[in-house]
Amino acid sequence: MKGCDASVIISSNATNKAENDHADNLSLAGDGFDTVIKAKAAVDAVPSCRNKVSCADVLAMATRDVISLAGGPSYAVELGRLDGLVSTAASVGGKLPQPNFNVNQLTSLFASNGLSQTDMIALSAAHTLGFSHCTRFANRIYDFGGRSGAVDPSLNRTYVTQLQAMCPRNVDADVAINMDPVTPRTFDNQYFRNLQLGMGLFTSDQVLHDDARSRPTVEQLGRQLRRFQQCLRRRHYPPRPCWC
Repeated sequence: MKGCDASVIISSNATNKAENDHADNLSLAGDGFDTVIKAKAAVDAVPSCRNKVSCADVLAMATRDVISLAGGPSYAVELGRLDGLVSTAASVGGKLPQPNFNVNQLTSLFASNGLSQTDMIALSAAHTLGFSHCTRFANRIYDFGGRSGAVDPSLNRTYVTQLQAMCPRNVDADVAINMDPVTPRTFDNQYFRNLQLGMGLFTSDQVLHDDARSRPTVEQLGRQLRRFQQCLRRRHYPPRPCWC
């Protein structure tokens, strides 16, 4: 799992379970990968362009376009990534934040990739788009802490009722829930406002506001959309060159 070589697009086969079949990648949309593969095929159909553009670069550009089309900032994409040829589910463990992580665990994981706590908070707002599955947060809305009928006290009670309606006990694991219940298709700073209302879907979301060390950044980014976008641009856009 190298992160920038599109290895997550590679499918499993009879002898290998690939990254995209690891439980941590359950919410990655297969039709999104199909779009990248079709775009790559269209480029390769032009003889002079064949094998000149990688799936990894197409994925990076598609990400930029989705963000821009959803109302977020646009940015230049530095190209030159090489596609990976190896993808194993075993390589995923310990590389991605878990839904039950606290601030210490989140900060440590991002620090191992050269990112600060402020970087981590800003990047967590990727949850302004996308979805998760009920099984990833069911422990917060049913029998929290092993107590029958208990719910996570950090959750907004109205939000709990909504989540329980969409995710009844023993619901099919494939049921998808928007990460941002307010503006799920808009790239904005509503994510941070949701946290202030107790509407972070994961524990790892809500702790960003509940922990006194990260709360000031959450509140600042929740107040100022421009500040949020500037934070992203200054720290991560355009992306660092990625030679896999």
